[in-house]
Amino acid sequence: MEKVLHFIDGKFVESANGRTFDNVNPATGEVIGVVAEGGPAEVDAAVAAARRAFKTWGKTSAAERAAILHRIAQRIDENLETLALLETMDTGKPLTLSKTLDIPRSAYNFRFFADFVKGLSTETFEMEGVALNYALRRPVGVAGLISPWNLPLFLLTWKVAPCLAAGNTCVIKPAELTPMTATKLAEICQQAGLPDGVLNVVHGFGPDAAGSALTEHPDVDLISLTGETTTGKAVMRAAAGTLKRLSFELGGKNPNIIFADADLEDALETTIRSSFVNQGEVCLCGSRIYVERPLYGTFVERLVERAKQLVVGDPMHPDTNVGALVSEEHLERVRGFVERAVAQGGRILLGGKRPAHLLRGAFFEPTIIVDVDSSCEITRQEVFGPVVTVQPFDTEEEVIELANDTNYGLSATIWTTNLKRAHRVAGELEAGVIWINTWFLRDLRTPFGGMKESGIGREGGVHSFEFFSELKNVCVKL
Repeated sequence: MEKVLHFIDGKFVESANGRTFDNVNPATGEVIGVVAEGGPAEVDAAVAAARRAFKTWGKTSAAERAAILHRIAQRIDENLETLALLETMDTGKPLTLSKTLDIPRSAYNFRFFADFVKGLSTETFEMEGVALNYALRRPVGVAGLISPWNLPLFLLTWKVAPCLAAGNTCVIKPAELTPMTATKLAEICQQAGLPDGVLNVVHGFGPDAAGSALTEHPDVDLISLTGETTTGKAVMRAAAGTLKRLSFELGGKNPNIIFADADLEDALETTIRSSFVNQGEVCLCGSRIYVERPLYGTFVERLVERAKQLVVGDPMHPDTNVGALVSEEHLERVRGFVERAVAQGGRILLGGKRPAHLLRGAFFEPTIIVDVDSSCEITRQEVFGPVVTVQPFDTEEEVIELANDTNYGLSATIWTTNLKRAHRVAGELEAGVIWINTWFLRDLRTPFGGMKESGIGREGGVHSFEFFSELKNVCVKL
């Protein structure tokens, strides 16, 4: 895509003022195209198109909508190679990851919600022969969907699929760093028979630009955002004026708790993945690792040994495990966290710098830091890179206190063969998703979301439809 355009009312269009910005491949630093830079004019046009389309799309049957969603999923599968290439060029992640995770899961999101909506039920209550109450589920209207740059298509389809399945229309604002797969998705949706105006894409920046115009727009009924916590706070302020419905999946500083009786090999292999997959640019990554003291020395030694085997390099090479960070700016942010951690007493056991063999591109080595405590910035703030801290603990009570000592509450992982302890600790942790002896294993029917500053609301299964639909009660006197 040498030029990435907006998609509004079924047409790919330039910005009204002709403005563009560069699209940069973070693995090479090369400009690979230009992107139309949208603002209030483009958002107005997209919202108007979505509002017109809602009058018809909102009245189609669940079966009709599901059929189109299944066709979209099929076309995503057919375009796997192209979509994976675009995703890797935008993000810097390994192509193998795009092919095996991001794109297949994007197709599955459409299939899952297409099937789920057809069996969605509501409530019925009888008032002892006096009256019958039943609930009707109806779409809300026009949704503003704001997607992140780390898993661009994967997380975008997690919003688009239930939004459309419920009968809403949408305006998508992709992250400015990763515009290409959202644009390709618009083309795929049109080819699959989605009516004009039901899905629209406006590219651009957030504050005082396309993002603000979308979140403040009076004809946008609900906003779904996946992004960082500071962005969520800004969106909440912008949406307050029109009391929009909000769903936020925000940042995480997730604890990975490893008790001494854990299966060491399983815990090591999964921790390597939960620490460094997608360059650590996953909100669910276990960035704070707590190891029970009898196992601490062995685990740290084995973790460093295993992390040294990870291949950092060209995202297009099949042997690459860790690609480039999303931008040079983000690389400097990650580097700053590591430098300040050392200044606060942290000790780097591995990594902490750009790989010597990579002279260009936003690459950063897998990094393991010890000798930190809960007061250090590196243990409190989301780094969103291939950086983890490892700390020992002595008691169950201590590690629960350490794990909960954060403003975030997205996910947590517990490693133990003691089933009673696993359930007990899971019940005490302040996080929306708890994994026991696993990580990133998802049943899409279950609630997903965070506590505290990690989000508002839940997604998945019926929980997604509770956000993307209205329930109206009908009371009939018998």
